[in-house]
Amino acid sequence: MKKTLPGLGALVTSALVLTACGGLGTTTTDSAPSSTDPVPELAPDQNVSIVFESYNYGMAGAWTDTFNALIDDFTKQNPNIHVTAQKPQGNSPNPATDTISSIQSQTVAGSPPDVAQLGFSDLDFTIHQLGAHSLDDLVGADAVQKNFDGTKYPYAPTARTLGDWEGSTYGVPFVFSTPVFYYNASLFEQAGLDPAAPPKTWDEVAAAAAAITAKTGKGGVYLDCLTKTAKDWCFQSLVRSNGGRVIAEDRSSLTFADDPAVQVADMAQNLVQSGSTPKLSQQQGYEAFARGDIGMILETSAIQGTFVKGAKDKWDLRATTMPTFAGTAPVPTNSGASLFTFASDPAKQRASWELIKFLTSEEAYTKIAQGIGYLPLRTGLVDDPAGLKEWSQKNPLLAPNIAQLGSMEPWISMPGNNYLQIRDGMMDAVEAVVYQDADPKSTLEAAQKQATALLPTQ
Repeated sequence: MKKTLPGLGALVTSALVLTACGGLGTTTTDSAPSSTDPVPELAPDQNVSIVFESYNYGMAGAWTDTFNALIDDFTKQNPNIHVTAQKPQGNSPNPATDTISSIQSQTVAGSPPDVAQLGFSDLDFTIHQLGAHSLDDLVGADAVQKNFDGTKYPYAPTARTLGDWEGSTYGVPFVFSTPVFYYNASLFEQAGLDPAAPPKTWDEVAAAAAAITAKTGKGGVYLDCLTKTAKDWCFQSLVRSNGGRVIAEDRSSLTFADDPAVQVADMAQNLVQSGSTPKLSQQQGYEAFARGDIGMILETSAIQGTFVKGAKDKWDLRATTMPTFAGTAPVPTNSGASLFTFASDPAKQRASWELIKFLTSEEAYTKIAQGIGYLPLRTGLVDDPAGLKEWSQKNPLLAPNIAQLGSMEPWISMPGNNYLQIRDGMMDAVEAVVYQDADPKSTLEAAQKQATALLPTQ
């Protein structure tokens, strides 16, 4: 892996100045070939080196191991393409939070990664300020759709357009999860609850959590949706499931202080105040669940491997779909990221596309699902004896994620250059409500007022 470049703070500061002026948004897209002139195929003897940046390399264990194996497989199949894999530059506990500043600093230095894994909440900024290329322009819309159709199994319909903007594909959706409700069936039994009938509503969750805490002394439930570190993908899902949105559909106004969002924050605050949810950070929360110290958790399947390892031979790990609010259907949103290319050289652009195609192939998704727990976006693999059928039968934890994929809605990115301040300000307010006893309505209203001033002018 590459070492962090020196002077990161100064580079990021320069990058932010440039993005405020629109500088990074025009450095790469102007040179992209037109949709009628795709970049040429590589010659068999044409050697190309590219850089692949992924936050999975900042996380030890299954994440790095799985991705190392994938790059090794790609290199064997494409010996003329050399891939240097690296994690984002930065020191955040969650390496995904370093990705944008990392790419900004490298772009200012004149050497952005050729392929990068970037979160869906960064989509607007990734396209309009970082200058990700339209894949339709680089390789042709037909080639992009052929990749989605697959060699054997197509992408799930709800997943295909998550990296699109105004009808053009910029990113190929890569790895993500919907909110999965994991639970400790052993603690359920100790608390006198039926593990075969997990809670279906948030009222039932509150009752089950109270019983677990009272009868076992363990934490009842943890929702990994309510801190700035968790970002807002899962919070968006809770709000949508309660009939609301955090931003208007036309992206012109914020709505996270409306009643549906306030009710979600109030519900979570009540779980903490009642003692059913322990006051823990994101990492502390999922680690406590993995140890068997919490009865239920709403979480991404990216952490599933950690749960499986923690539960093995100690307690019974199970999963179900996310609970509902009274009178509404759940609306799962997606976590995760797409693959983009920032390469300016035609040969590197073609090599980047070859890597993106491989990483989103049936072969790759088989390893990703088995190694990490992410959704295989080519869902036909689950019923394929040569794919994931046997594995999925032995690992029923995948089933809730697959079930929720059909009704999934996109994780919506905030608009403009200040999108991170908008998103993080919202989640700071949610965290203050849930864990610091702040008033739900007034706290979210104050945050929304501040964030509204950061929206781009129409």
